[in-house]
Amino acid sequence: MADRSAHPRTRLDDNFASPLRFSLLATLSEGIELDFATLREILQCADSPLSKSISHLHAAGYVTVRKASLGSRQRTWVRSTGEGREAFAGHLQALREIVALGGGASL
Repeated sequence: MADRSAHPRTRLDDNFASPLRFSLLATLSEGIELDFATLREILQCADSPLSKSISHLHAAGYVTVRKASLGSRQRTWVRSTGEGREAFAGHLQALREIVALGGGASL
């Protein structure tokens, strides 16, 4: 259990330190499954950084990856896991608390 007396930055999840990984999990936050091309379009990024971000979050257990053939083309589908959604919600809560400590606007 996290120490609630510690500064909220100690509860930030390093898996979301990359803006692309953060955006990826935000896009998948409802547990929807999206294909790689759709994610690339939504996130406005190149293939390599997206692939690396997916691999990182998959290794952390935050997304699942499914490969399937659609016609003659191989497609990659990505979905957030319950663990990933929970970690992302905790990260967002820590950000909100950091902003609140600074007296800033709410997130």
